[in-house]
Amino acid sequence: MADRCEFKPGLADAINDHDVHRLLDYFTEDAIFVSPAGIAERREQIAWLFEQFFKGFPDLCLTVWYEATGTDNHMMVEWTGTGTHTGPFLLPDGQELEATGRRISLRGICASFVENGKVVTHREYFDQLELYTQLGLHLSKDDPAPA
Repeated sequence: MADRCEFKPGLADAINDHDVHRLLDYFTEDAIFVSPAGIAERREQIAWLFEQFFKGFPDLCLTVWYEATGTDNHMMVEWTGTGTHTGPFLLPDGQELEATGRRISLRGICASFVENGKVVTHREYFDQLELYTQLGLHLSKDDPAPA
């Protein structure tokens, strides 16, 4: 595994290469991945979550623009994800949004808790409304919230 200074860039490179196997090497077998897209427990579910984004955005690219380095555990970064929606994308209600051809630019932040060179817990935050608006979806006051 890469040293601490290379860890996050290496993980971002694996994501940008859409290399699920290499990306999973950064996680423990029983890692927990928490994001607005859902909670994935264990590497198999983490792989599935990333595969959903890669299918919907085959050109998905993360640009890390800030990495916290003044702490004992500097596994916190801010990033921008860009891509074009050219494939099916799984929505929270289980339906797939067919390709819209729209470009996205999504800002986010993540924090990884690492033990023995592997991610044990990864928390990722981005604005789902920002993502869905860029995909042409919208909230409707006529759509009641589920009870």
